[in-house]
Order: sequence, then C-alpha cells, then structure tokens
Amino acid sequence: MSDESSPWLIVGLGNPGPEYAGHRHNVGFMVVDLLAQRVGGRFKAHKARAQVVEGRIGPPGPANRRIVLAKPQSYMNLSGGPVTALRDFYKVPTERIVAVHDELDIDHGVLRLKLGGGDNGHNGLKSMTKAMGSDYHRLRFGIGRPPGRMQVADFVLKDFSSAERKELDYFVDRAADAVECLVLEGLERAQSTYNS
Repeated sequence: MSDESSPWLIVGLGNPGPEYAGHRHNVGFMVVDLLAQRVGGRFKAHKARAQVVEGRIGPPGPANRRIVLAKPQSYMNLSGGPVTALRDFYKVPTERIVAVHDELDIDHGVLRLKLGGGDNGHNGLKSMTKAMGSDYHRLRFGIGRPPGRMQVADFVLKDFSSAERKELDYFVDRAADAVECLVLEGLERAQSTYNS
C-alpha cells in the first residue's frame, strides 16, 4: 500500500499554449487551475516538462494531504513522459495519481471517478498507461459527443459552446470538489457523492 507521507499527484490533461486554453480537450487544465487557486499556489516550471504547484488540502493537522498539481507541457498524446518523471521525482505510488480529463462518452458536465481501466481512445490516457500501467485514478469530465458529422478531433479542439460555458464554472468547481473528496475521503465516498 502507499506510504502515507507520499503526496497525491493530480494531473490535468490538456495541450499547452494560449491557443488551446478554452478547448474541451483542456478541461483537465481548467480543473487543476482551480485547485491551484484553492491552495493559493502559482504554477512553476518543473524539469519534468510540466508546470507544478505543491500544496495541502483538508483540515489543519494530520488529516490533511500533500498534493502536487501538474499540467504536462508536452502535447496531450505525449503526457506519459512528464507524468512518469513527476511520479518518480515526488515518489508517488501509481494509485495516488489522478488524471483529470475530458470524456466523449459522457454527457457534458457529468463526472465519473474510477481507478484503472482502459483509455477509451483518449490519447492522453493512452500515453500515461503506456508509460506506467493503468492503475491510476481518473476523473472523467463529460463533454458529450460531437454534433452531426463533426470529426472528434475538431470537436475536442474547439472551445465550449456559449450554452456550455454558462455552466462550465459550476462543473469545473464540482470536479475540483470531487478530486478533493477522492484524496481526503477515498474513492468509494467520492464516487457515491460525485458519480452523477
């Protein structure tokens, strides 16, 4: 089992650079940005080709947890390299890694937490699993399927629609709550509360 002193590594999956910032594929970055605000940290460049924030969540005292928030600065399909380097640098057991990512097969804004599993065609997860196996947690953030005949790649690399943006802050806030619940109270509690 994991050493209680080791931190949790919360990885937001996305593509670096301002041109990608609002895209559906970057919702993982949005969630870890909010978590960084909550712990009062600013992202700094790390030699593992990622931006990181270190902090603590939970009540003061022994119940709180160390977390490392990360945004890989490789492209999505190369996320495994930076995540593995961060895992090794911070000595994080794989089951204390949480990948926060967009999910096509779930309706917009619906959340699902799970441990392990396949990559469902998601290039960020594919790269992570290839690099270190699949025994990490996932917070799947539903973005729904593309309308009509739009290609999946075009859909995920577009900004949220104006209708979706109206609720986006609420869903990102809820996703950040779900990550905190997972780290502090465990997977079963987080699933029963947030797997809508």
